[in-house]
Amino acid sequence: MKKYKFVEYKNNYPKLFEKEREKLKKIIPSSRIEHIGSTAVKNLGGKGIIDILVSVVKKDLEKSKDKLVNSDYFLSKTGGDKNRIFFEKEYGFFKKRKVHIHLTFINSKIYKEAIKFRNSLRKNKNLREKYSNIKQKAISLGKKNKDYRKFKEKFIREVLK
Repeated sequence: MKKYKFVEYKNNYPKLFEKEREKLKKIIPSSRIEHIGSTAVKNLGGKGIIDILVSVVKKDLEKSKDKLVNSDYFLSKTGGDKNRIFFEKEYGFFKKRKVHIHLTFINSKIYKEAIKFRNSLRKNKNLREKYSNIKQKAISLGKKNKDYRKFKEKFIREVLK
């Protein structure tokens, strides 16, 4: 697995999200699409991956999954569960840009927590700085992605209380 690097927040993240959002809206028109993750929070920094939460009516989850697969989004065997289906997509040849799609159903626990966490970081500079430090330390450990997520989990759970 390629080691992640911590990158400072870039002002083009919202534009990259909007570009991907337009594509996703054509694939799944009835979906709610939200920018989440570190690239959705100005001045946070992180891995530089555009994380996108796509939510649909629960009964449409499987159909939406198939539409994303048929539109060249890579269905990941890890990172998902019964309420969240995880996809990846890379753009570019020499300089790659990664997009992660988190497909879930509208108002699921995952949906509510992702939005609450993002909004908390956007509103609170101290939380944002603490989380940035945690992310930098997690990345510096150089372990697998699972370990990176686990390292951040305690802080995330505290914010979501």
